[in-house]
Amino acid sequence: MFFAYNDIVNAAKAGSVVSFPTDTVPALAVDPQKTEAIYHLKQRSLDKPLILMGASPDDLWDYVEGTPDEQAIWQEMVNQHWPGALTLVLPASAKVPAGMNPRGSGTLGIRVPDCAIAQKLLSVTGPLATTSANRSGEPPLREAAAIAAAFPSLCVLDPEVYQNRLGSGLPSTVVQWTGGDWRILRQGAVEL
Repeated sequence: MFFAYNDIVNAAKAGSVVSFPTDTVPALAVDPQKTEAIYHLKQRSLDKPLILMGASPDDLWDYVEGTPDEQAIWQEMVNQHWPGALTLVLPASAKVPAGMNPRGSGTLGIRVPDCAIAQKLLSVTGPLATTSANRSGEPPLREAAAIAAAFPSLCVLDPEVYQNRLGSGLPSTVVQWTGGDWRILRQGAVEL
C-alpha cells in the first residue's frame, strides 16, 4: 500500500519500517532503536549490519568516533562523494544502538544519499537504520509497486511523490577505515 509523505514520516517516527527511494536502490528504513523489525521483515541474518542514513554529514558524525586527524580524512572523503552512493564504515561511538551491528564489530556504516526526497524525509525523522528493499538473498526491488507487493504490511512512499524516478539500481560503494587507510568492501556506484 502506498502512503503520502507525511504518513511515511509519522510511521518512521512511530518506529514502523518504511520504504522510500534513494539514489541507488529503494531503502527499508526504521528508527535505529527498532532494528529488530527490519531484520524480521527482511528475514535477514543478525550478523549483517545495517547502514545509518542521514540527511547531512552533521546528522551522522555523533555516531562515529576517531582522532582529529582521522576525522579530517573522513571529512575529505565526504566532501568528494556526499551526498552520494558511498557508505563509510567507521569506528562506532557509544551512541550507536547494538541492533545496528549485532555482531558487535565496533563499526558503523554511514551514508548521505543524493536523493532530494530521501534527504527531506531524513531531515525530519533524523537518521534511520537502512538496508535495501528486498528479502535477504534476493535482488533489490526497484519499484514501489514491487516493494508493496512483497511486503504488504509495509509503509511504502507513494511513487507519485517522487514522480516514479528510480535510483541507479547499483548498490553503494562501501569502504572501511582501517586506522590508516581505506579498504574497499564492496565496489558499487562510486568508483574508488
